[in-house]
Amino acid sequence: MKKLLVTGGAGFIGANFVHYWTQHYPSDKVVVIDALTYAGNIANLASVKNNQNFTFVHGDICDQNLIETLLTEHDIDTVVHFAAESHVDRSITGPDAFIETNILGTYALLKAAKIVWLDAPKAEGKEPKENHRFHHVSTDEVYGTLSSADPAFTEDTAYAPNSPYSASKAASDHLVRAYHHTYGLNVTTSNCSNNYGPYHFPEKLIPLVITNILHNKSLPIYGDGQQIRDWLYVEDHAYGIDLVLQKGLIGENYNIGGNNEWANIDIVKEISTLVEKAFADDKSLQQRFPDAKAAISANTESLITYVTDRPGHDRRYAIDATKTNNELGYKPKESFQTGIEKTVQWYLNNEQWWQSIMDGSYAV
Repeated sequence: MKKLLVTGGAGFIGANFVHYWTQHYPSDKVVVIDALTYAGNIANLASVKNNQNFTFVHGDICDQNLIETLLTEHDIDTVVHFAAESHVDRSITGPDAFIETNILGTYALLKAAKIVWLDAPKAEGKEPKENHRFHHVSTDEVYGTLSSADPAFTEDTAYAPNSPYSASKAASDHLVRAYHHTYGLNVTTSNCSNNYGPYHFPEKLIPLVITNILHNKSLPIYGDGQQIRDWLYVEDHAYGIDLVLQKGLIGENYNIGGNNEWANIDIVKEISTLVEKAFADDKSLQQRFPDAKAAISANTESLITYVTDRPGHDRRYAIDATKTNNELGYKPKESFQTGIEKTVQWYLNNEQWWQSIMDGSYAV
């Protein structure tokens, strides 16, 4: 039985991981710590809040004393570290929060883990905590950008971050690596491609397109819309992390991708088609979303608006997950088509969740 501390577990990817883990390993203990900033939402964990093996703590990962207390009191053996500021646009206009959370927060977690798992036992004449693991969740953006002809990122690709967000994540990756090589902390790191799925904060591309269509708002496309991303269904990401925790080698990095490269403009058009089909197949949607005029008239692409590209916008990300496939047996279970259909349907079925966020009325 594992005892996990999941940082950022009320956020998009963290909450989906918590759902995955409690479903697949119901006897494991899961402690979530989340600062409940703008992207953290306790409602994301509503389905597990009454689970006897689940504990939620409203706290900041920069609070090293709190982290030490949680690791000790709950006898934590595994940290899965999702907590991060992650929106590139916000990092351009306000990078301070990214430095504080992504770098200093990760540093505080590492210091706490080292003290509780390694230093304290030694001070008491005991062996360091057996089979501990610090798993750090990172991003493909640390590798920089690719041209259309470049091979996909591998774990050996040199880091070349281009935004304050990706630079802060790159710094945290290096700190995790250093704590393994210098102090012997048992660490693994995974670098993932763009996630999508349930509970995705509405400012991100896919949920933004869905909710804007339902409000008949414009669909803003940066530049020419030809920026290419590899898209990973969020539950496949949780599955990949599970495999890293079960089979991954200490000190190693593993790329987790979806094998789904799409240009942003094509993503928008695909979502438009799926929403129009949903409205055509289910006439009740017209009553539920009367403002969705373009969807009702099957003309959602008319909402597309091209806007000035953001500074330093990376052209293409692509993950080569060969190492993870070969060494861990990882393979995404969802194709992009099945995953995006599930995602569109989830947003149609969960209006109260995303509308409360957009209204600013959700609980934090």
